Amino acid sequence: MRELSVVGVRVELPSNQPIVLLREVEGDRYLPIWIGAVEATAIAYEQQGVKPARPLTHDLLRDVLAALQQPLNAVEIVELKENVFYADLLIGDNNLRVSARPSDSIALALRVGAPIRCAEQVLSEAGIVIPDEQEDEVEKFREFLEQVRPEDFAG
Repeated sequence: MRELSVVGVRVELPSNQPIVLLREVEGDRYLPIWIGAVEATAIAYEQQGVKPARPLTHDLLRDVLAALQQPLNAVEIVELKENVFYADLLIGDNNLRVSARPSDSIALALRVGAPIRCAEQVLSEAGIVIPDEQEDEVEKFREFLEQVRPEDFAG
């Protein structure tokens, strides 16, 4: 398993499909995952420190885990099958595995500070290396992330 960090979310044009971009912590591969608007909003809210008046689903799950005293130890993106990513939540002392969508897993991991990992096979298959000449595109993406608001993902 390779640890990943969340670069951020954006809307892919012309399809207007939200995407979350992850990057290897110790490496140079990126992992783009197309996600739903609700999950994009949940990730963007947490990255920007926006606290909604009432808990979102991911906030609720964080609070339930805390109330049960069962920490989220990690999120693992374990498989890519027919262009669909699969993830597991590792919960509690026994690392109980619960299957979940990567987008929900990432939103929850950000809320509790849990590491996000990815199977080497998934990164080999879907990871991309951005050549040096495209680094300015990554910088533009970072600038976009500083400007985007969670409401931009409402569809």
